[in-house]
Amino acid sequence: MMKLTLHTAMATVSYSSMHPSPKTQPKIALSGRTSSNFLCHVFQCPLVYQLNASQPENAAQNRPEWSNKLEFLMSCISMSVGLGNVWRFPFTAYENGGGAFLIPYLIVLFVIGRPLYYLEMALGQFTSRSSVKIWEVSPLFKGIGIGQLVGTTSVVSYYVSLIALTLHYIFASFASELPWATCKDNWADNCVDSSLVVNEMRDSNSTSGQKVSSSQIYFLDIVLKEKDSIDDGIGAPDWKLTLWLLLAWVVIFLVLVRGVKSSGKVAYFLAIFPYVVLIIILVRALTLEGAVDGVIFFIKPQWGELLNPKVWYSATTQLFFSLSVGMGSIIMFSSYNNFHHNIYRDAMIVTTLDTFTSLLGGMTIFSILGNLAHNLGIEDISKVVKSGTGLAFISYPDAIAKFDIVPQLFSVLFFFMLFVLGVGSAVALHGAIITAFWDAFPKRKYWHLALILSTIGFCTGLVYITPGGQWILDLVDHYGGTFLIYVLAIIEMVAIFWIYGLDNWCNDIEFMVQRRVGLYWRLCWGLITPLFMIAVFIYSLVEYKWPTYSGQQYPGEALICGIFVFIFGILQVLIWAVWTVTGDSTKESVWGKITKAAKPSSQWGPCTEHTRKAWLKYKEEAKSRRDDIIYAKNHSSIVRKLCVLFGMYDDFIQLDSTRL
Repeated sequence: MMKLTLHTAMATVSYSSMHPSPKTQPKIALSGRTSSNFLCHVFQCPLVYQLNASQPENAAQNRPEWSNKLEFLMSCISMSVGLGNVWRFPFTAYENGGGAFLIPYLIVLFVIGRPLYYLEMALGQFTSRSSVKIWEVSPLFKGIGIGQLVGTTSVVSYYVSLIALTLHYIFASFASELPWATCKDNWADNCVDSSLVVNEMRDSNSTSGQKVSSSQIYFLDIVLKEKDSIDDGIGAPDWKLTLWLLLAWVVIFLVLVRGVKSSGKVAYFLAIFPYVVLIIILVRALTLEGAVDGVIFFIKPQWGELLNPKVWYSATTQLFFSLSVGMGSIIMFSSYNNFHHNIYRDAMIVTTLDTFTSLLGGMTIFSILGNLAHNLGIEDISKVVKSGTGLAFISYPDAIAKFDIVPQLFSVLFFFMLFVLGVGSAVALHGAIITAFWDAFPKRKYWHLALILSTIGFCTGLVYITPGGQWILDLVDHYGGTFLIYVLAIIEMVAIFWIYGLDNWCNDIEFMVQRRVGLYWRLCWGLITPLFMIAVFIYSLVEYKWPTYSGQQYPGEALICGIFVFIFGILQVLIWAVWTVTGDSTKESVWGKITKAAKPSSQWGPCTEHTRKAWLKYKEEAKSRRDDIIYAKNHSSIVRKLCVLFGMYDDFIQLDSTRL
């Protein structure tokens, strides 16, 4: 600590000797050191911007825009409100004690979820670029965007396989009797009909083992044909599920075939329809016997669990999956916005609706779990069914089987709702991948790239519809869909707010939305969110345990494959950093090239020429006013950082609300 303090002091003296006071500095657009770039300050790399008024290569006028503002909002809702709310949130809450999970989840929403969502939405709109191209803000960190593509690809690969399962259930629901409603003769002796509304046993003489609902047997043994172990391999893809997987990818391709021109039109239905069905299911679930016990288990807080770091880690990772932050899809959608669109309002609406939907889905599924516990004679709701992917495909069908009037109709509606939720999110995630490739190869037709990448996605997804597919799904979700994306999000926060600078970013976003960045956002972006995320990550490493599936250990080969996905994604940051530095042909030292690569390139900023010139002028005026205040009040380095953190310099910068 003493060495670091001494080094910092030396860096400060060195910097002061090389640079005149703010009052004597020439007022050139975006020149000089900004007060919040403390990493550059510590390592003696005064920030000299490489920005100029030249127009970037990919002009915004060549990029399509949403037909209207509502299309963007509906698309964001359909993206964030997906299977993560109805499928993943309930089983994550189930694994973490129900009510013990809710309070940490809501806190994490305000500390991490909203700040990250608003950041990524603003990044896309400000630059009109994909999640890879936005890193002109700091080319040294371009690998973050590439790594996020690895994580997003991992999620999409298994996400569509879940959509395939919903298609299977949709068409199975047209039978004269729901195939999971009653136990068949060749099923286990301890099977209990899901259609029973009271605690009755199928065979009064059967007392062997704990009773299992027919919906659980149907899902695990009939649909998945799940293996108890994958030590001898995962098996071959099921031919029926292969057809459903193909159909799912065809639908996603057709929605994306014309980019936002086609996906925007479908977004209205994708965003609204699920709420209608979910509310119907909830009303019915609440009328079942034992449902109240399930709801109490879900909402009753267990205060002792607030001190359990595992619950906080689970809440954080679930929030990432639910809001789709760190996956590039938010950046992709907002990149098609008008530059001055009011994304602040949209970010608040989407994050609020996402949480509401998660709570709605949780209430529904825990009502059903309460009824299941009642029917199976189990007092502890946490032991009713096996947690994991199958929770939604076991509990929801079980409740539907109890409907007195045309359960087939409600089953079709429910699984069609899951299908719609899945397609909405998959379109956004897959669209982010396509857009990244389209930005890299702008001469290619969009639909050509969509077709190629959808075909690759289908081939990759075959692994998840094998008898051991759910084992692989959980493994990929753990390493590629959770761990990788989370670590990259930490690096993203550091790069934007600690390298580019909180003051620079706040000036950018204020110019774009013509709205002051409030204290809540500044504290979260500059301090609370990155530190909280780092603390959670450190805990996850200290308490790390190898992932299991239904309590069973993975074979060593499977774990190696999962770790490879994580390492491959993280290595992108290092690989592209080295590529950027070694690609600099100047005669500067290696450290000089690194510091240069950490600064914004000439391509950073708004895409249209007139907006870019106005932005440069605004930044020049903002810096000039800030420097005048610093000089007049003789602020020290620490005081300057605190003033930036609390937004005390921004009150002197003029905004023009007529731009919106």
